[in-house]
Amino acid sequence: MPEENSHERIKKIIPIINEVSPTLCLAKWHHTSIYLHTGNTHSCYHPHPHDISLDEIKNNPSALHNTLHKKKERAEMLVGVKPKGCKYCWNIEELGPDYISDRHIKSTNIYTEERFKQVTENKWDYDINPEYIEIAFSNECNFKCGYCHPMSSSSFQSEIKKFGPYDMVQNHRLDIDWFKPYEEDKNPYVDAWWRWWPEMSKELNILRITGGEPLMHKTTWKLFDHLRNEPKPNLEVNINSNLGVKSAMVKRLSDNVLDLVSNNKIRRFKLFTSMDTWGARAEYIRTGLDVELWEKNLHTFIRTTRSEISVMCTFNILSVTSFINFLEKVLEWRKMYSNVVKNDDHTPGRTIRFDTPYLKEPLQYDMHILPKDKFLPYFDKILQFIDDNRDDADTTKFSDIEYEKFRRVRDYFANVSYDEQKVKEGRRDFYNWFNEYDRRRGTNFLETFPDMAEFYNECKEIANEQ
Repeated sequence: MPEENSHERIKKIIPIINEVSPTLCLAKWHHTSIYLHTGNTHSCYHPHPHDISLDEIKNNPSALHNTLHKKKERAEMLVGVKPKGCKYCWNIEELGPDYISDRHIKSTNIYTEERFKQVTENKWDYDINPEYIEIAFSNECNFKCGYCHPMSSSSFQSEIKKFGPYDMVQNHRLDIDWFKPYEEDKNPYVDAWWRWWPEMSKELNILRITGGEPLMHKTTWKLFDHLRNEPKPNLEVNINSNLGVKSAMVKRLSDNVLDLVSNNKIRRFKLFTSMDTWGARAEYIRTGLDVELWEKNLHTFIRTTRSEISVMCTFNILSVTSFINFLEKVLEWRKMYSNVVKNDDHTPGRTIRFDTPYLKEPLQYDMHILPKDKFLPYFDKILQFIDDNRDDADTTKFSDIEYEKFRRVRDYFANVSYDEQKVKEGRRDFYNWFNEYDRRRGTNFLETFPDMAEFYNECKEIANEQ
């Protein structure tokens, strides 16, 4: 599907889906994120993960995805009920019919007549092989991003072991005594994965490997070897990498990708990475990040593989005042690599893509604790910058869908308000969290974000009241 038609396709497909149920989301059946190191899953990254039963996967390894929890949510969707875990999309859709939710985007991307019939013509408890899987083999990671969790970062886990949880906040304490990640070599969920693979991979369209940092995981490289020996020419493989590892490791990835794609052992490869703003502010958010190394690795991958990179921007409270700096880099990279990537119809594609999901939690990173009168102008400037540099047909510019995705972030900030008690709680946690964050990590919030000094001091006053 050419990128230029994506917005129009949403308008065409969503009415078909809504005719069955206005809450139906094909991702609940055909998308899954599975964390093998902790034994958790969810249908996409918005609902909270839930446990996978070890008893279920003994006889049915597809229960890595087809859990009873998900099946009950599928039953709700088929009769027009909104599952509580999918609040992210309901928030967007409640803004009005002109707003595009991830339910709209994901369902449109998944939709084929065959998949649609498979969902709507079978019972709610039907075991389905998803077309898209996001899989984590381990929590080993060299980063400890502030809004992440020790379950997904061994570095963060080590910090909590050294200093203890952030017990000065109500949100995101990060206690670790209630879970213990499995080792890759001794994990019953990894065993179930390989038992499920022969059947599941027949229908699998996209496999996305995440973490932790997947380039640090043994099973990632084992999977590459497996695909080299037993090709899956219809499979697209994606990896979520922080691109903050040694350059030699990124070169190893690039060489593997070039071999698998050029020899038709997989259909396509896409690399996903993360960045929430640019420069020292990005390094503050993502401890372990070196933006110069990150950019060097980005160039290495594109020049070696001639493939696109998608940047996931978790838009949060620390992105607001400087997000345009990142967008300027996107335009720079797009101009540099304007003729590298082709769409399926051989038209030019955007080599550097980005998405702007807004962060829901923890509360101290949530944009909604900001005073709207002082910070809404930043959102307006960002949206105007995207609009001023928007041309859907020009791959060096921003696309219509990128504009629409940020418009919903801007309008969600403008139109949704938390009650006074929640805002006060968030601001108290904001100060207590970043004060302790600076102590543990040797950082300095006010030096890094001087344009947020007034807000920081307001939060300090609230914290001192307590």
